[in-house]
Amino acid sequence: MRNFKRALLLSLLSGLPFFLALMSGSFLPLDTFWRRLLHFTPMDRAATEFLQALLIFLVATLTTSIGITLYARRERLVLALLTAVLIFAGSLVLALYHFFLSPFPAEGTLGLACLLLFFFLRTTSGARQPHLKRLFGDRLPRSLFKKLVESDKAVSFLGELQQGTILACALTNHAELIASLKPEEYVAMTNLILQMASDFLVDVGGYLEECSGENLRVVFGIPLPLEGGISHAEKAVKAALDLSLRFDELNRECDARWQQRFDFCIGIASGGMIAARYGGPRWNHYSVAGSTVELAQYLCAACRVYGCRILVDPHTYHLTEKAIEFRPMDLLRRKGMRGSVELYEALALKETLSPQRERSRDLFWKGVIFFREQKWEEAVAAFTAARILGIADQALDLYLERIDRARRGNCELSPDQLILSECLR
Repeated sequence: MRNFKRALLLSLLSGLPFFLALMSGSFLPLDTFWRRLLHFTPMDRAATEFLQALLIFLVATLTTSIGITLYARRERLVLALLTAVLIFAGSLVLALYHFFLSPFPAEGTLGLACLLLFFFLRTTSGARQPHLKRLFGDRLPRSLFKKLVESDKAVSFLGELQQGTILACALTNHAELIASLKPEEYVAMTNLILQMASDFLVDVGGYLEECSGENLRVVFGIPLPLEGGISHAEKAVKAALDLSLRFDELNRECDARWQQRFDFCIGIASGGMIAARYGGPRWNHYSVAGSTVELAQYLCAACRVYGCRILVDPHTYHLTEKAIEFRPMDLLRRKGMRGSVELYEALALKETLSPQRERSRDLFWKGVIFFREQKWEEAVAAFTAARILGIADQALDLYLERIDRARRGNCELSPDQLILSECLR
């Protein structure tokens, strides 16, 4: 709305002087010259003042409304030149049908509109959208970008603590793919995966904070809160569940094209992050930092340990437990902390599990409780009953292995658990 008002004001300022000049007859000498040049006769038809005035304000409105949204100087120059050519070309084409339309009022309006845009875009208010476009590009949904432009948030982004959810996604078998594919095939396959994932996650409301050859990070709730009343954590977990299904479909395409499939994992963490513009004159972009970001990355890596696709931290779990089906995955304690931190695997949307999977989830949960109470026999029975025939369950096997080690008196954390526990905040 703010840009609309600015464009409307600029269009009035650029169109009104030439409208008044048209009404006062100031363009008559130029019109006479143009008539003689094109050999018009008194019998030829001519555009009314109303039509000429309409063209003036149409040119003013289109030039300012489009030009104010462009952040590249070259794009604005191309827009101005193309419009100027179209005005003169339109006048020449109409002349072939013996219809006179003076190009000079519209051309003058175009020049003044471009001049006003030039000065406006150098003001703090006018430079806001081009500045944000350079900073965020297409890594933010259009609706959120428009909302950011219309907001009063300072574009300097010097740093502020914001609450959000970060989704870290990584390919986990890239070494095998590199060994099996030609370099150009590996790049084509990786780009196909990253493009699909980044487009989808941005479309559903995330900010694409990083996208590299092997992983991507998307933030929900930052730089602006999400619309629609849904929490950033719920949006992130739902997006992750949907993304995993899309990855399955994409894997079938990769299998058909390259006879290879990719493995992936997703870690999700919610909490406070320092959101700011990081970098220097040579390279900078809007990013987030803090323990929440670090935890999401480690949860992503930990998925391989537990055999999970999606692993979330306790904060995300508590924000989404009414909308998502989970099962507990591990209970970690960091040195110096009084309490423990639970990690959860996201399974599906609420009430969408099949009866068999729901029963397996409940038995697995019971097995975890028995394990923590050191009731080894009950835990083994629960885990055994939780197994679904024909479906591998690495987390279940891991707990049975821990029970076996505990019975032998070995209750130390594994190296992977130690790394995770050190990342907990």
